[in-house]
Amino acid sequence: MRVCKMAEVGRAVDMLDRAYRELLEEGQQSSKRLPGVIVETPATVYQIGALVRRVDFLTIGSNDLTQYLLVVDGNNALVANLFDSLHPAVLGAINQVVQEAQRWGKPVGVCGTMASDPTAALLLLGMGVASLSMAGPNLPRVKQVIRACRQDQTRQRLHQTLRLEDASEIRRLVTEALDRAGFGGLVRAGR
Repeated sequence: MRVCKMAEVGRAVDMLDRAYRELLEEGQQSSKRLPGVIVETPATVYQIGALVRRVDFLTIGSNDLTQYLLVVDGNNALVANLFDSLHPAVLGAINQVVQEAQRWGKPVGVCGTMASDPTAALLLLGMGVASLSMAGPNLPRVKQVIRACRQDQTRQRLHQTLRLEDASEIRRLVTEALDRAGFGGLVRAGR
């Protein structure tokens, strides 16, 4: 569920509660569930502490979140070169969401082109993202990088990149690490 207001989550929880009670009244077996939230706007990022307590999971829509944080339409040829999911503001926002979710024991997934990028996937793993959703053709490249990296290495790389101030510096640092590990071709193949 995409949300911008806490009231939207409250309505969803109320509807799920009502459906759960109706199933029980009908003698059906059911487990009580909470909704999941798609984090795609800065408003959602800033409300994450309140949201995460009311949901079962979070999914970050990386394309929309990047667009809204950077105020850049990745489909507009005039400004598309400014659209970069490795921008420090985007990485910081995602890291903030993941950290808060982990505090409450809630899993976070990422969908969108960021999940399909081996460079970004490495950083997302370092943050503790639980799942990546991507188009099938991108899966082998990302899977190969994920299998070859240790969690402690991805965390170390993340901490290094969070100190940087420019997306090109971040991309260079992570790409060099992937090159040293023998995965440079996988990174360049996706561009």
